[in-house]
This record gives sequence, structure tokens and C-alpha cells, in this order.
Amino acid sequence: MPSKPHTSLSRVIEALGDVLLEPLAVGLDTPRHLGGVVIHDPTDDAEFLDGAVVLGVGVRESGEIVKLLHALGERGAAALVVRSPVSAPAELARAAESSGVALIGLASRASWMQLAAMLRTLLAEGDVGDVSPQALGGIPTGDLFALANAIAALLDAPITVEDRDSRVLAFSGRQDETDPPRIETILGRQVPERYTRGLEKNGFFDRLYQEPGPVYFYPDDDGENRPRAAVAVRAGDEVLGSIWAVVDHALSEERAMALVEASKIVALHLLRLRAGADVERRLRADLVSTALEGGGRAQEAVARLGLLGQPAVVLAMGLLDPADDDPWLATERQRVADAFAMHLSAVQPRSAVALIGRIAYGIVPMPRNQGDHQERSVRVAATFLERIGHRVSAAIGVGPLALEGSGLHDSRGGADRALRVLLANGGTKRVITAEDAHVDALMLELADLSAARGDVATGPIARLLAYDREHQSHLVHTLRCWLDSFGDTNAASAAAYVHPSTFRYRLRRLAEVGGIDLDDPRDRFAAMVQLHLLLHGMRPEAV
Repeated sequence: MPSKPHTSLSRVIEALGDVLLEPLAVGLDTPRHLGGVVIHDPTDDAEFLDGAVVLGVGVRESGEIVKLLHALGERGAAALVVRSPVSAPAELARAAESSGVALIGLASRASWMQLAAMLRTLLAEGDVGDVSPQALGGIPTGDLFALANAIAALLDAPITVEDRDSRVLAFSGRQDETDPPRIETILGRQVPERYTRGLEKNGFFDRLYQEPGPVYFYPDDDGENRPRAAVAVRAGDEVLGSIWAVVDHALSEERAMALVEASKIVALHLLRLRAGADVERRLRADLVSTALEGGGRAQEAVARLGLLGQPAVVLAMGLLDPADDDPWLATERQRVADAFAMHLSAVQPRSAVALIGRIAYGIVPMPRNQGDHQERSVRVAATFLERIGHRVSAAIGVGPLALEGSGLHDSRGGADRALRVLLANGGTKRVITAEDAHVDALMLELADLSAARGDVATGPIARLLAYDREHQSHLVHTLRCWLDSFGDTNAASAAAYVHPSTFRYRLRRLAEVGGIDLDDPRDRFAAMVQLHLLLHGMRPEAV
């Protein structure tokens, strides 16, 4: 069987070199297969795949870069990317040559996350579907960057391939010959909103998606921006995206026809990529699900995920949105799960992520012989939630450490319990470990048991509920505030929004009505448990 195709370092420089990347020192003349993208963390000495491209976020001083190059050379990395410009180029060149690690500069305006996404797009070339060599229109399946360069050669114009949401999927060379909006689009991997808003307002996208041939856009400015020719990429009646060429005048009839024909080939590539991604996602979800379920097949799944014998922690991520029947929410879950997978693969390349039901599970390998796995896991989860911001209401439960694959089932159980506590609390916290959530998780399980048996409130709580219903009073709320405030009357009265004297009167009254001794710790504990169960499903009275 032919081996899986790989992407070389020279291929990355060829595809991204015009705008995003600048080769700084050695190693680029010799093609080298790349093994993944890693974000450098000086506090993390976890192993990563051979041939990794390491993103040196925040690494600026020449001495620090030299030291890192040698360290990465010992760990088999292929390249180090640092922010341009750099000082002491001669010293850095010597270090790159002696370490065998190529040094690459990232453009000053480019985002690290954008670069990571672009690199993963390139590294995924040919990594979907079967692994036999295939081509569509003479271009290897899925190689959109090569396809963009081929179209650019046909039209003699710089090209971008964009999806339906104006996100850049690939771009050709010669982007330095374009204009500021095109450079900004590639650096951001997205057409800026101010431009798409204007195009939507003047009906450009409507024309683009209706016309069978190229549609032209002529900017209304002082001449700094250049005209565009665009054509929709269609699969039957479905619009998959578009191709944009920077031109100075309308295309000739032959080149216009070439652009239309090229759009058909791009459509085939996009459909194949989408189908391959769906197959890969389902396969990975099956493997992760099998590994987390335990049982006889778990070891085989763990081995296929490349995690056999590797200590790991399971993270369980869920959305806080209660509208589970909203069709949009399913798409949002998958989008966030994909972002979660990208984040985990950056901090630990051998991580495995899959969306199973409504929960995205991540299996995150942990370094051996280190006792900080809980802190490390919480930091990884919290960093992801910070990056996606509060626009997405997500929470992550952290399971205990599984020393080997057979323990992933227990780690998943702990992560599930921790996530359930977060979701039940409505997002007051967004990350919690199974250890910290233990008592709250037990209370939720007790509430499940109580609801399953059909339990109702009894004793003092039942008497207080009945009194409140009959007299429209607030004795149960008064008791809850007092217990939540550990018996501090002033704090409890403030929580109940009443004067302390009024609160003390209500407190005496509820003790009389309920027949509860507030000085007895057993009575207080029994009341706290029943009040908690009432919040989580226990009925106040028999039906």
C-alpha cells in the first residue's frame, strides 16, 4: 500500500512565503517531512512528534532563540517560527545550521492562531479518504494551494480561494503585487467585515452566486485598491465558495472560460475534502468513544490513537445553552469541538478529540513522572475558553489522571461528573476538576436517586412549604438564605433584602412552624440536603 503523503518544509515556504512567512536561516534547501504544529511553552517538556514546526510565541531575544533552536534540535523538530524582525541574524544562522532546525520569521501583522490554522491546512494535504495517490484536474486531491497557484498561472493574476463565509481556504503566490485589502485578507484568513458588508449592501454576492461566469468588482477609491474578478464555486445548486483574482481589467474570453472551468475543479476538491473530513471525523469519534467506554476493544482503539501506555487526562466540554433542540446548536457544537481539537493538538500533538452526543471529549497525554497533571489540565482548558471568549458559553470538566489506556473510562466518568456540576451551576465557573466537584457531584447523584424514587419533601421543610403556600410567606427562602450565610444574620438578611430585625423575626417563626432546631447540626444538615434536592428535581409534595 502506498505510504501516506507528507508535506515538506519547502512546500510550506512556497505556499505561505509571500505574505506570512520569511525564511531566515538554513534547512530550507533540503526537503524535510513535517510532523505537526506545536506552540512552544517554556514550562512544558512534553514530547511532540518528530519533524514538528514549533511556534515560538513570545520568543524575541536572540539568545533565547539560539538556546531554543539547540533544544528543539535535540527533540527532532524541523523548524522554529519566531516573530519578525529578529536581531543578530549571523548568530541565529549559525545556531540554525548547527542544530539542524530551520528558523522562519512570521510577518509582524500576522496572527499566531491564523498561522497555526494555515499550517494545519497544508499538513492535512492528502490526509483524508484513502491514502492512494489521486488527482483532480492534475492536482493532488485537497491541495488547494497548488490549485490556487495553477489558476494564478492561467490568469496571470494573484488568486484566493474562499468559502461561503469569505474565509480564505488557500491563496496563490504573487500576493505582494496586490493591494492592502488583499494583504489584510490573507493575514486575517478572512475578508474583513467592512468589505463584505459593503459587497452585501450593493448586491455583489447576489450577482456572484447567480451569474455563471466571472463577476467584476471595481473599487470606488483613489486608485490604491485594484479591481477583482470573482466566480462562484458550485456543486449543483449548492454554492461552496468562490475564486477571486486581482486584475486591472476584464478577463479575455479565453481566461474567463479558464476561470469558470477552474471553479469546477475547485468544487471537486472541496467536495472531496468535505467528504474525507466527515469520514475522518466519524472514524476518530468511533475510536475515542471506544477508548472511553472501556472493555475489550478499548486497548485496540487506544493503540490506533497512538496513546497506548501513555498517561492521559480526559476533558469533557459542553455548551451552557439550554436550547438543546435548536438545530443551530448542533452546528455550533461541532464548530467549537473542531476549535477544541485544534487547541489541544497545538499544546499536545497526540491529543484525540471527538464530539460524542452533546459533549466534546479530549484525551490529553500527560508527561510522565510529573505530579502537576491537574494544574496542567486546568490551564489547558482555561486557556482554550479564554481564546474562544464569552461569545460561546462553554464549560470543561477535568477527569483524574489515567495511567494507561484502561483507565480512560474512569477519567471520562470523572470529567462527566465535573461537567455536570458546571452545567447545573449555570456557568458561575467554567472549569473544574473531578476532585473539586466531588461533593457537588454526589449531591446531584442523590437528587437523581430521589427523583427516580419519587421522593417528596418531608419533616420541617414540608411544613414550611405548606405554610408558605397558605400564607404567601417566605419562610423557606429565609431558611435558605440563613443556611447559605452560615448563620450570619446580617449577611442573610441582606441576601433576603429585608431588615435584620425582620429577618430575625422570620427566623424565629420558621423554627416554630417547621419544628426545626437551628442549633442542632443534624437538623441543619437535613434541611440543607432537602433544600438542595428541591432545586434539582425533588417534588415539594405528593401529586
